[in-house]
Amino acid sequence: MEDKNAAIPTVDCYFDPACPFAWITSRWLLEVERAQPIHLRFRIMSLAVLNQHRELEAWYREFNDRAWGPARVCAAAEQRHGNAVLRDLYTALGTRIHLARDKDYDRVTAAALAETGLPADLADAAHTTEFDAALRESHQAGQAAVGEEAGTPLTVINGTGSFGPVLSSIPKGDDATRLFIAVQTLAGLDAFAELKRSRNALDLA
Repeated sequence: MEDKNAAIPTVDCYFDPACPFAWITSRWLLEVERAQPIHLRFRIMSLAVLNQHRELEAWYREFNDRAWGPARVCAAAEQRHGNAVLRDLYTALGTRIHLARDKDYDRVTAAALAETGLPADLADAAHTTEFDAALRESHQAGQAAVGEEAGTPLTVINGTGSFGPVLSSIPKGDDATRLFIAVQTLAGLDAFAELKRSRNALDLA
């Protein structure tokens, strides 16, 4: 008998909580999940880890240095409470960071932990290196799936990773499904490497 679940793709969405492009891609994948069966998992990566030893413009260095906090909290939450908590925690963080445009990450983290019923002391991880090894391990798993260093978001479909898709707004309904089919098709082609064009203005809602 044919296994009906065999055709259901496993999709790993690697995100940095501070990255607006990761937020848009993650919301697109949630739209896809509403429309068709996929095994969607959220996994943490880190722009701070990626860019730790690179020379960056001052504004982007400041962004990366501040991004340690939310990423560390996500890594701590996953280590203590399992991968499944990342879905709701990321939504709670991202709603505040990207929709409410609250860049006070300590305040955002405290509110997100309270909303998701996670222990308040997880916020302490933002200012320690206790969970950095776990954060780096998850980050590296995403890089390995792509095969080279890549920023966020990363989308991994059935083990094959790609940087992106980088979107300027969240596709809904049939548009979300059509884009997923296209990305899944490209992920299945060994010859495919890259597509790129200019970006529109960001719409995070």
